[in-house]
Amino acid sequence: MRAHHRTLTRLAWGTVLAYRADFVLQLLGVAVQTVAVIAVWRVVTAGGTGSAAGLTWDQLKAYLLIAFATGTLMSGFTDWQLAERVLSGNVALELVKPVDYQLARFAEALGYVAGEVVVVLAMGTVLLVAFGGVPVPGGAQAVLFLISLLAVIPLKFGLIYLSGMACFWTESYYGVGVARVAVTNILSGALVPIALYPDWLQALCRLSPFPGIVSTPALVFLGEVGVAEAVRLIAWQFVWIAVLWLGARTVWRLAVTRFSAHGG
Repeated sequence: MRAHHRTLTRLAWGTVLAYRADFVLQLLGVAVQTVAVIAVWRVVTAGGTGSAAGLTWDQLKAYLLIAFATGTLMSGFTDWQLAERVLSGNVALELVKPVDYQLARFAEALGYVAGEVVVVLAMGTVLLVAFGGVPVPGGAQAVLFLISLLAVIPLKFGLIYLSGMACFWTESYYGVGVARVAVTNILSGALVPIALYPDWLQALCRLSPFPGIVSTPALVFLGEVGVAEAVRLIAWQFVWIAVLWLGARTVWRLAVTRFSAHGG
């Protein structure tokens, strides 16, 4: 990453510190949702004595905590910041700068992620104290989980960046943002493990990038897949990262052409 990209990352971190109350309140909503979902699954598993989707209560807790963590990463300011640049017309200023717009936005997003990691650690600790501990992987399983978790960041960025670019055509972000969150929560397995879906929906999920946000890191963490399968799932994450990154460049070129044609 070049010096100016590192500067953008530091500036984004500064924004988090400047608006920390707003930042934390946004992410608190994800934590509240997680508490509600954990409470529901505790009832489903007969107070923690049963199982669901082939997972014990402790495994389900771990699954839902990972869903909380991945739902928090790249979610605080990133999506609205990307959309606001387009909606306000400030994106025009970026066109005259000798920087890669997409890479610059990713550098900013990493600054926000730094703040989100702090929130994940703090709120995750509270959730663990409230609901009890979870099994922790070791060895190759832990390494593969870390790789899969890190892959979530560029993967989510690709989806958020594309939804932000949609504002060139929709001229509003609210509906796009709500739809993206809803589709992500369902197809990623954030609310319900994908194993509980009907076969046709499971197949649809596996063809999409969304399981790479929650289901893949969770299954690797829990050891529900072997090393070979874990490597395949992680490779699929990186395939989608490349597809979304390159696809976003095509959308950007089309968006800029449209923006210029309308006098932007």
